[in-house]
Amino acid sequence: MSSSIQMCDLKGQYLKIKKEIDASIQEVIDSTAFIKGKEVNLFQEELASYLGVKHVIGCANGTDALQIALMALGLKPGDEVITPDFTFIATVEVIALLGMIPVIVDVDADNFTIDPKKLENAITPKTRAIIPVHLFGQCANMEEIQSIAKKHNIFVIEDTAQATGANYKFKNGNIKKAGTIGDIGTTSFFPSKNLGCFGDGGALFTNDDALADEIKSISNHGMKIRYYHDKIGVNSRLDTIQAAILRVKLRYLNDFNTNRTIAASIYDRFLGDCPSVKVPGRTSWSDHIFHQYTLRLIKGGRKELINHLSDKGIPSMVYYPVPLHNQKAFEIYQSKATNKLFPNTDLLCESVFSIPMHTELTEDIQKYICDTIINFLD
Repeated sequence: MSSSIQMCDLKGQYLKIKKEIDASIQEVIDSTAFIKGKEVNLFQEELASYLGVKHVIGCANGTDALQIALMALGLKPGDEVITPDFTFIATVEVIALLGMIPVIVDVDADNFTIDPKKLENAITPKTRAIIPVHLFGQCANMEEIQSIAKKHNIFVIEDTAQATGANYKFKNGNIKKAGTIGDIGTTSFFPSKNLGCFGDGGALFTNDDALADEIKSISNHGMKIRYYHDKIGVNSRLDTIQAAILRVKLRYLNDFNTNRTIAASIYDRFLGDCPSVKVPGRTSWSDHIFHQYTLRLIKGGRKELINHLSDKGIPSMVYYPVPLHNQKAFEIYQSKATNKLFPNTDLLCESVFSIPMHTELTEDIQKYICDTIINFLD
């Protein structure tokens, strides 16, 4: 059994929808419309309908989506942008690349997303935007974040790369999809994402017509009319073949997310009573669609456990072993005093590990994984 265990089983997923995927790719090849083919517009329209948002604009990858969002909002060098400490580097990387100041704040230890109280305490007169990250498949507390942003007149860019398709539940009962609540939502279609293509891809979402026009222009060399460049832009577009693949996979996204949720509940059942690990926390305001199933060790021994799992043919990953505030690339933005401001992130970086999570998991495989963990820890 162990030889068949994958951290993310892309091949198994592909084989189930192979005929549709292959036909969609062949159609693009036959058309030879490899750049800005009809599949791009069709996918953008279909994803917009699925999300309940007015505009979806495809781009080359999720990192580009974040950079274009910052550019479209007119942020300037020296502006401060707040983002969580516990996230992939891309979220803060683009801030620095544009000459802005990344302001890193701690996260909630239970749901791994940005702590609104820490966020508000970090706001200064130079703060122009917040980038909350919907981590591992669950939304940050957007209702509270939006309230803070409105109070201080700052923008909100949602990083939705790990939560495309998750529902956010407002206190009044309204429901919106992740990425459609702030000024701009961004996502990645990296192959392992819940909605992933067969290469790189990304997109931005907005309900603001003017912002949508700005995003389209910036992502196309600053053009609105061909060869007339109104501003400095970038070259970032969603490939037609990737769009065709995503059109097929979008039809299955709800099923994919349901399968992940079922797999998570099985993990919960097997691991929930184990005193040595803490299963992923769930919030009252968001679905959890489990881009990752991330456990927290109550005591040390993570390296030894990961090595033991590997010996048993079970892959695992640590997202993320080094907090942003300790990354060498960002030490110029930190002071020694700031190292005391991130106790939750430090705890998570030292104790979390993720186990296989994908649409093709079986209960037998999950039981084997969980038994291996429990037997090692007991």
